Amino acid sequence: MVRSSSGIVAGLTAAALAAIGFLAYQASADVPSGLGSSRAADSSKTEAAKAPRDRQHPTALPAASGTGRRVVYSVDDDRVWLVGAGDRVKRTFKVTPGTVDPAPAAYVVTSRSGKITGSDGVAVEHVVRFTNVSGVAIGFSAALNDTTSTPAPSKKLGGIRESREDGTAMWEFATIGTRVTVIK
Repeated sequence: MVRSSSGIVAGLTAAALAAIGFLAYQASADVPSGLGSSRAADSSKTEAAKAPRDRQHPTALPAASGTGRRVVYSVDDDRVWLVGAGDRVKRTFKVTPGTVDPAPAAYVVTSRSGKITGSDGVAVEHVVRFTNVSGVAIGFSAALNDTTSTPAPSKKLGGIRESREDGTAMWEFATIGTRVTVIK
């Protein structure tokens, strides 16, 4: 029996799509409830008002930023705190936000990527995503060229850029399911 090459390609394509669909179903079936969601992690809302700050120590962890092991991100101060057990700050650093900000709330890390090209065309690593806003993925990343330049305001970008050193610390700390508290 002789088959045309286009028939073989069509058959292989159909089989590949079926396998991908099956694997996607299996992956989604194993995700703990709430991890696939881009909504806030819990129904208790973080105050929309600016969290109180220690004026003597501007890099100190803001009060009312939650409790327990978590990432705290201040959209007003462009600062991140990696908070370990006992509410101890393991690291804090400045970031450069994208043009789309997440709402103040509690989230969880939903996906990660080792190295990709960001939506602004810049090669990035250590991507840690925690929500979507109007179809724009929001997460932390480090540019491979270690730049943290302010993005063009005309583009809708959700990448929160950090230095490569800080990106490595975030990558090691913020695994899937880690809480992310966004404050003003």
